[in-house]
Amino acid sequence: MPHSDPITSVVVLGAGTMGAGIAQVCALAGLRTLLSDVDERALSQGIERIHRQIEDGVRRGKVAEAARDAARAALAAAPDLEAAAGQADLVVEAAPERIELKKDLFAKLSRLCPPEAILATNTSSLSITAIASAATNPGRVIGLHFFNPPHIMKLLEVVVAGQTSDATLAAARQLAVRLGKTAIVVKDSPGFATSRLGLVLGLEAMRMLEQEVASAEDIDRAMELGYGHPMGPLRVSDLVGLDVRLAIAEILHHEVGETFRPPEILRRLVKDGKLGKKTGEGFHRWDDTPRT
Repeated sequence: MPHSDPITSVVVLGAGTMGAGIAQVCALAGLRTLLSDVDERALSQGIERIHRQIEDGVRRGKVAEAARDAARAALAAAPDLEAAAGQADLVVEAAPERIELKKDLFAKLSRLCPPEAILATNTSSLSITAIASAATNPGRVIGLHFFNPPHIMKLLEVVVAGQTSDATLAAARQLAVRLGKTAIVVKDSPGFATSRLGLVLGLEAMRMLEQEVASAEDIDRAMELGYGHPMGPLRVSDLVGLDVRLAIAEILHHEVGETFRPPEILRRLVKDGKLGKKTGEGFHRWDDTPRT
């Protein structure tokens, strides 16, 4: 069973936007943090992104210079997953949203990690219970769903699989406090709480745009100014990534029903490579021009 000692050493598996962001949060919290990826170029870019974002935090007065220096000392690249995992208290997997890939990774991590290490997945929609079934001692598997960008968003959705032990859940709650996050605990079910609720709003906004009810800008402003949302549903979709939103919608359409059928406008944008902020265009153009 996972040990009751505090988590001090973290391996983040996957150096993309979310993985790098999670590693940044862990390093800034004073945890020994190793970022790993099978793609050495992606790993190098992930480490560079973390350093750049922390420096930006210093310039903006959000991160103290001492905290920056401590985070840089706590963070390292780990191209050799086997060596890194062997010393981990916690592994957070942030690989692409493919269930077989994640199951293969958790079977591998079960062999590489200490028997008491906690194995967490950052999936936003896939079954934690199915992922845990591939692990040795599935009681140590849990969902830790961070939000983009992880260093800014305060929520941590803790998803409990059918196999997750009470000790693993308690450790996850303690970790959330250490990271400065507010945890919500959710039962493993399609879309959990956040993806399911957020996607309903996002998909309906897309249908309204298809039907020319209003412009993307005005649909977003309706929720921002009328309902107090900090960001409208189409801008949120762009920020998450339209390819990610489409993948989640397809899963929930299959698991839950017609409410989550992906609109054609979403499929078309993804097909055209317009994936949102990361490509510069989605439902909005992302050129850093302030909205008026």
